[in-house]
Amino acid sequence: MYEKFFDLEYTPFLNNIPVESLYIFDKLREVLGRLNYAAAKNMFAVVSSGVGTGKSTTIRKFAAELNPDKYTVLYVAESGLTPRLFYRSMLAHFGIEAKFYRGDARRQFHKQLETIRDIHHKRIVVIVDEAHILSRETMEEIRFMLNSKMDSENPLSLVLVGQPELWEMLNKQLFAAIRQRIDMKCDLACFDRAETETYIKAHMAYAGTDSEIFTDSAIDEVFKYSSGAARAINKVCTHALMNAAQKSKKLIDDHLVKAVVAGEML
Repeated sequence: MYEKFFDLEYTPFLNNIPVESLYIFDKLREVLGRLNYAAAKNMFAVVSSGVGTGKSTTIRKFAAELNPDKYTVLYVAESGLTPRLFYRSMLAHFGIEAKFYRGDARRQFHKQLETIRDIHHKRIVVIVDEAHILSRETMEEIRFMLNSKMDSENPLSLVLVGQPELWEMLNKQLFAAIRQRIDMKCDLACFDRAETETYIKAHMAYAGTDSEIFTDSAIDEVFKYSSGAARAINKVCTHALMNAAQKSKKLIDDHLVKAVVAGEML
């Protein structure tokens, strides 16, 4: 509805914007650089940030940038992930049915790693999303999975992605063994006011307009509501565009954003 009113070619604030059109801010560029290095060196990295601050977008961008001729990316994101389900999910990427016992499934996976590394000459990158809800048993299995050649090298690159509670969990004594294996820590922060403005303008430009639809005062209100979290920015901006189109307003000001926040945001 509002796309036609504002003469937009694309919808500006969706989660599935093509990775090449994503707004790349300085912190994201830094994190992507670190993750690319971790992938190239078979390192163990942890990415953490609050709800709605761009973890999934970061991982999507990271995975898309890896050369498929050099890397095989395995993405795992399941609630209630047991060690057996963990291996089953990864082996399913190769069309292999995991054996019932975890030790057998682990050996299947390591055999597949050797095939990919020694025959296809590719590196494996395993991305585990929502890692802050992993059980102790699954975290321990991840530690066993990383064992290779008497602990002399990592057989793959592992990226755990989760909310700040992930570090609270890893800092506990019972996870000391896996914490000591972490090579790289990456944190994503919310946008500041200037970054929020650039983010909004970048998404509107992607949608097909350079017009100043959001006034400075409107962006102030968007930032105040969202605290710089990308998901909240997307939500309030989408509702503001819809509301403006319904009222035939080509300009979104602070009064409109305040009304949207008061009446439509949960």
